[in-house]
Amino acid sequence: MIDRRTFTTTAAAAVAATALPARAQWAWKEGTHYVRLAQPAPVGAPAGRIEVLEFFWYGCPHCHDLEPALEEWARKLPADVAFRRVPVGFAAVHEMHQRLFFTLEAMGKLEALHRKIFAAIHLQRQRLDREADQAAFVGAQGVDAAQFSRLWRDATVTGKVQQAKRLTDAYKIDGVPAIGVHGRYYTAGSLAGDNKRALLVADFLIQQAKRGA
Repeated sequence: MIDRRTFTTTAAAAVAATALPARAQWAWKEGTHYVRLAQPAPVGAPAGRIEVLEFFWYGCPHCHDLEPALEEWARKLPADVAFRRVPVGFAAVHEMHQRLFFTLEAMGKLEALHRKIFAAIHLQRQRLDREADQAAFVGAQGVDAAQFSRLWRDATVTGKVQQAKRLTDAYKIDGVPAIGVHGRYYTAGSLAGDNKRALLVADFLIQQAKRGA
């Protein structure tokens, strides 16, 4: 897990992720494996759906390593669960990556490039901390770099960045990767034991949220 104090840690070479263990019920304990928020966070999912958020940073090696297992896990979530990613904004370098995320989202290119951004930073050692570097990178992937640069500064993207920062604060997130569940709980590898076990804790918390617990 990367926290606010160590966000500049350089990633070691990523290793292939192993398969996530099958979903299971464990004796997960509040205060040990997960935290219940004293003040509920805002929920953006429509009525009848449970919102699950992954808080992450593109520069975090642990987020990069977790991504294959996270994608597999998210694909298997039931239809009444709404999953989305939230890039954190602890410091200025994080905001640069927030803008990259939300600009590509606005262009409809995020799904195609999300994993490629992680690979560029952690495997190819590219620096994507400036708008110009990001525009050059997305242009090399076939995205309109001029449109990207215009949207990068757009008020809509700025609003999304600010909203993500508020949501990060509302969940009291101080390190990534972390998982928030329906404005009520969050868990992380530092609580669950490791980042993949945090996904199993999230399964448990989804059921708790469905029961209104």
